[in-house]
Amino acid sequence: MSYLKPAEFVQTMIDTGEAKVRTGTRDLILRGMMAGIILSLAVVVAITTITQTGIGIVGALVFPVGFCILSLMGYDLVTGVFGLAPLAKFDNRPGVTWGRVLRCWGWVGLGNLIGSLLVAGLIALSLTMNFSVEPNAVGQKFIAVATARTVGFENLGMDGWITCFVRGILCNLMVCLGVIGNMTARTVAGKIAAMWLPIFIFFALVFEHAVVNMFLFPLGMMLGADFGIATWLNFNLIPTILGNIVGGLLFTCIPLYLTHARTAPTIDMNTETSVKAEGAFSAK
Repeated sequence: MSYLKPAEFVQTMIDTGEAKVRTGTRDLILRGMMAGIILSLAVVVAITTITQTGIGIVGALVFPVGFCILSLMGYDLVTGVFGLAPLAKFDNRPGVTWGRVLRCWGWVGLGNLIGSLLVAGLIALSLTMNFSVEPNAVGQKFIAVATARTVGFENLGMDGWITCFVRGILCNLMVCLGVIGNMTARTVAGKIAAMWLPIFIFFALVFEHAVVNMFLFPLGMMLGADFGIATWLNFNLIPTILGNIVGGLLFTCIPLYLTHARTAPTIDMNTETSVKAEGAFSAK
């Protein structure tokens, strides 16, 4: 079969989480950096198509191409390891500690940030002809989006912070399903289809993804958006990261782990029928 059953791919999830926890620092950073580079370029493709067509859903349709590429290359997004790495600890894999799980999160996240900032600098240079002209229409779209999702949240105070946090939860619920989608099929076409669907949903609904935001908002600032690093961190990146942890771990990976790797006792239908019959007879 080209499709793996849930009990099979959940074991792959646990094995993958353990492998990521055991991966060396250099490789965690390198894989994270490459993932940040590829995902950032996918954001540029999506924003460009939205600007050209004026239709947001078109950007959502093309954005998953970057996620599929980085997943097939074995690169890592911190949003994915938020959900997968702890499973190895829950499963009591030898040598896996919470300290090593956090180490994995930290180095992958740093790699994502490095890759995202690198592409942000190159795209800013490209959109402004080496900063010699004003940003073009695509650049102006980046400024508008970045401002709306930082200053817009800041103007709402705690309500804005909570909104960003909730969007982070909903985002990584979908993104981790995309990560897992790569484990549900044996063919490349099947893997791409399984990854494409949830990533399309998250982008179409404008949820908040930590790695996308590591690129989007620094690029906005480089192009001249009127907000600073503190606003970006306090009213976007921090609540987004926290929401991504909750969404990926509590809403996606733990339920799959509990119901397919740590299942509840099955019901013996013959025994249950016999018990009910005896109870009915006793009542008479």
